[in-house]
Amino acid sequence: MAGSAPGGRRRRMMSEINVVPYIDVTLVLLIIFMVTAPMIVTGAIDLPRVGQSAQQPAVAIEVLIRKDGSHSVRKREQGAAEQKVTRSELPDAVRRLMEAPGAPVIILAERDVRYDTVVQALNMLQSEGIGRVGLAVRQE
Repeated sequence: MAGSAPGGRRRRMMSEINVVPYIDVTLVLLIIFMVTAPMIVTGAIDLPRVGQSAQQPAVAIEVLIRKDGSHSVRKREQGAAEQKVTRSELPDAVRRLMEAPGAPVIILAERDVRYDTVVQALNMLQSEGIGRVGLAVRQE
């Protein structure tokens, strides 16, 4: 007879899964993770201190550039008056308005101002030692 085992006994299909190799692999992976977990370097976070947060932020200085090429400066405060200046007087006028060294300077230029004019003002301020200079943008 085809398909019968010698001696007249029929073989049955084995329908169970041997899980021992899976348990072995799982235990090996567990050991690897337990050994390597303490070796992972966590990043240090530099949190602000209470004394630092009590300080008032420095008042920013605004440099306004109009499309006709005129420049003016003012403090970024409610009701601050603009002072018209020439391009060569710009660094000195900004320094006069600074209350503390390192105060931020923000350049505000009209939409139609040539990019070259803005870059020249930015370069002039940075070459005169005014380091914290940024550009204002409008979010739409």
